[in-house]
Amino acid sequence: MDYRARIAAVVNPDLPSPEVLNSQGQFGDHTIDGALATPTAQSNAMEDEWIEKSKNLRLAAVLIGLVDKGAGQEPSILLTRRADHLDKHSGQVAFPGGKVESQDATPVETALREAHEETGLDPKFVEVAGFLDTYQTGTGFLILPVVGFIRPGFSLTPDTNEVADIFEVPASLALDAQGYERHSGEWGGKTRHYYSLQFEGYTIWGATAGMLMHMSRRLAR
Repeated sequence: MDYRARIAAVVNPDLPSPEVLNSQGQFGDHTIDGALATPTAQSNAMEDEWIEKSKNLRLAAVLIGLVDKGAGQEPSILLTRRADHLDKHSGQVAFPGGKVESQDATPVETALREAHEETGLDPKFVEVAGFLDTYQTGTGFLILPVVGFIRPGFSLTPDTNEVADIFEVPASLALDAQGYERHSGEWGGKTRHYYSLQFEGYTIWGATAGMLMHMSRRLAR
């Protein structure tokens, strides 16, 4: 499978402005707090409710980095496990990324800056291919997934204040929707759904799994 060509074909090449993302949101596949729900007439009221709430969300960006292994070899996806001492989302698997700050010219700059700060990845090794649809979380963020190819020769040094581990998962596994399990749970008085994937002792779930599932579904079309 030529992942590079296929992924380049399914990402959005144009960057939406942060103002549009903050005020209106772009809910690809009706993403709601980790669930990729099929649009139905019954879901319209919930969608409208979440779109209204999105006006007060904080914009964030993450890097979905595909590590180039060379011609004919399958790429992998770069992930981190957040430090155990953090107040929020400690120990969870995540893409490098974070909140868009005032000094960031674009969310792309946010994703590359945060990836450098968290993992030591030099932005010069990243070729940005495009973007997936924004992803809303139940914790108040609207996340722009920035998809990029990481060429060989880079080195990584984790910031131990934020990152416990850095690891790579094969793209064929991370982008295979059949490998994910769907779960349900109560959050905020409502039943929410999320996906999870097991890989070498790591549990990939929540927003991270949701964004990978979204990319998987685009590739499958």
